[in-house]
Order: sequence, then C-alpha cells, then structure tokens
Amino acid sequence: MNNDDEFYDAVTGLDSDESYEGTSEASFKDAVVYDGTQGNNGSVPQENGIRKHRTTLPAPMFSRNNFSVWGILKKCIGLELSKITMPIVFNEPLSFLQRITEYMEHTYLINKACSLSNSIERMQAVAAFAVSAVASQWDRTGKPFNPLLGETYELIREDQGFRLISEQVSHHPPISAFHAESLTGDFVFHGSIYPKLKFWGKSVEAEPKGTITLELLKHGEVYTWTNPFCCVHNVILGKLWIEQYGTVEILNHSTGDKCVLNFKPCGMFGKELHKVEGYIQDKSKKKRCVIYGKWTECMWSVDPQAYESNRKAEKKGELKKLKSQDDSERADNDDADDMPEVQETVAVIPGSTLLWRISSRPQHSATMYNFTNFAMSLNELEPGMLATLAPTDCRLRPDIRAMENGDMDEASREKERLEEKQRSARKHRSKEEEEWSTRWFQSGTNPFTSSQDWLYTGGYFDRNYSDLPDIY
Repeated sequence: MNNDDEFYDAVTGLDSDESYEGTSEASFKDAVVYDGTQGNNGSVPQENGIRKHRTTLPAPMFSRNNFSVWGILKKCIGLELSKITMPIVFNEPLSFLQRITEYMEHTYLINKACSLSNSIERMQAVAAFAVSAVASQWDRTGKPFNPLLGETYELIREDQGFRLISEQVSHHPPISAFHAESLTGDFVFHGSIYPKLKFWGKSVEAEPKGTITLELLKHGEVYTWTNPFCCVHNVILGKLWIEQYGTVEILNHSTGDKCVLNFKPCGMFGKELHKVEGYIQDKSKKKRCVIYGKWTECMWSVDPQAYESNRKAEKKGELKKLKSQDDSERADNDDADDMPEVQETVAVIPGSTLLWRISSRPQHSATMYNFTNFAMSLNELEPGMLATLAPTDCRLRPDIRAMENGDMDEASREKERLEEKQRSARKHRSKEEEEWSTRWFQSGTNPFTSSQDWLYTGGYFDRNYSDLPDIY
C-alpha cells in the first residue's frame, strides 16, 4: 500500500449484503462496454443519433461488512489524512478526476444561464448549478481512487454540449485541475481542487480548497465560488451519513451581483439536515430574491418579502411545538452520531420558482456504489476509444477496471503495483534532480480572484500524446 495515499473523500462505504464472484481476469484492453437498458455489450445509438451511455456496471459492489477502518484511523484523530493507507475495499471504481467530473451532471443549468437575458436570473441558474455540483455526494461514501501524478481524464458529452479535460498536476499536495468548455462556445468552466481532510474520531471532515470559475462567454460574465465543507459521520460505527455545511459565496465579477448560500449543519434535532438557504443581491446590495431548498432534492427562488412572511409564520408554529416537547426523551449515543430522520420534501412557499430538481437514481444504485446514471457512465470504455484516448486516461487504469469488473484481488495487486511504480519514478527524478512537468495545465494566477490556480494551456484535443509519461 502507498503511504502517500491522499484520503480524498469519505473513507468507507455503506453496509451491503450483496456479494459477487469475480467476473473477469481480463486486462483493461479487453474491457467491454455494458448497456444497462439492452443488457448486451456495446453502446447503442438513440433515435437522435447521440450514443447512449451504460446505466449499470459490469459487476455489483461487494460486501464491506467484514472490514473495519478503526485499526487504521485510531491513531489519526485530529490529523490531516495525508499519509493514510486505506484498503481497496473502501474504494469505489472511479478516480477522483472522474469524481470531480460529476460537477457536469447538470450542465443544462449552465446552458440555461447562457440563454437568459436578466443577470439576476442568470445568477439563479448559476447558484442552482453550484448546489447541484455536490448533489451526487448524497449517500456516496466510497473513496475514489487517488489519481497518479500525470493522470488525466477526458469526457465529451455531445448530448449535454460540453467536453472536459482534467489532470493530476501535483502529488504533494494532491491537486486536480480541470477545464470544461461548451461545444458551441457558450461557456468555460474550470478550477483546481485540493481537498484537505481530517479525521475527528467519529467523522471525517473535508475542507474545500480551490476556486471554481464559470465564464459565460456570450454575456461576458465571470462567476467564482468555493465548495462547502463536507462531513462523513460514523466512519467507525453506525450508519454512514453525509452533511454539507458552510457558506458559499458566488460573485459575478462583471455585474457585482452576489449570491450567498448557507449550507446548514443538521443541528441537534436534524431539522436543518441537507437544507440550503441564501439570497441574491445586486451591486447596490439590494436583496433581489431568496433561494432555498435541499442539496439532496431541489432549489427554489422566491421574493424576499414572501420569504420573510412565511418565515414569521413558521416561527410561531415552532414556538408552540417547543412548549410541549420534552427534550429529556432524547438519548445520547456515545458510539455513533445518529442520523436524523430525513423528510425529503421541501415546503414550497407560494409564488416560488423551481430552479433545479435532482435526477432520480437508477433502482439498482444501492448495489452499484450509490452511483447516479451519470456516474455509472464515467468509466465506460466505448468501442474505438483506445485509438484516441491519451495513454494517461483514467479509463485505462487497470486497478479501477479490475474493481469495476468485480475482481478485487486483481484490483488490489494492480493498485500496489501502480503506487510502487509512482514511488520509483519519484525517486528517480529526485536522484537525477529532475522537476516534474505538467502537460496540460500550468500554475498561474486566476485573473478574477488573484489567487493561485492551475490554468489550462490548451491543445489536449489535438490528440498529440507522444510525450506523455508512462504511469500505468
């Protein structure tokens, strides 16, 4: 195992009674594409000519009931999880580069923003996109594979109108850079992600690092923000559950409009679990609308006066409930943080406008690492891809491919081999006093925030991959 393994995300997965038998010992070059709808190999074109993507994985996830993370983490309370080796059983069959690509699942919200003529309405769509970007994390408690230095991932989705390239640009600290652009020239979406994680005994907290930038080219507008904090509870004992919390500020650098979103912590009785509330103000700091909802469900917009009237009415009702409630009946649990009962409905205020609603997950999602349909397609190796993919692309990683195919022993062996290869390459560079050179991104200054960032240098889709490193 690699002691330099960065603990990117939640450390464990959901309990499952599902089991499997290894389904394939083939290498990634022999991988086949599964179409979940048709139940046969190969992707199938839709009537409009756009290729369908698979809706299932080659093999279901395995049982994690017999594994404990406590022996690994008990000495790490309060420390940053930068050198913690985790068994592959706690992974999901995606690289972190593929995981951050899930920001693009609701790209239609960016396209909607591009089509709107009013800047406040555009900000509403951008705010909904920022919330939707974390929605795929709901119940996704598996750990993505740590990208190898120089690893890349590309995704072209003609049905959603974008293409994306990402690269692991640094190993210490681990930094993933991405750049997505509209196929019709409407927008550019880019950023660099450096998640800083700590283990706190019963939970793992992820502090967001890195700036997200969205450029709406037709409107000459630029929006920037950072993601909320994320916490995975009960990594040692009890049912795993996730909350997002913290303040996210989205700034329109062109108009001065600003959206402030408060991802609320669940609170003592769980009333605030998953809730997001905020507002949009113009450059004169006048509040133009209130945004509310849940990052696991939907987001709405309403007039500030209507929101305040509804809030006052709710407070009166809460006071009556509190007078009759006996707090002594609530028992404390020293071993696990009880997950509050979740009512996945948002009380809609009259006059509200729906901004976004989460897409339904496939019925078999629970046996497939709780993947969304979008996530299910990310490691798909379509016919003809091997001829055009960069040799550093995540789809070609043999450990991830083996895990996806249900061969955990092979996945573990390949993971160790790749990590040892990475360590050897690093030692060789150190001995030869060679500096690692990134291929598609360079370190620079974000022109809109003046903060350090990794900027795309272009040229990836020219398909000239002759000078890429051999990392697999």
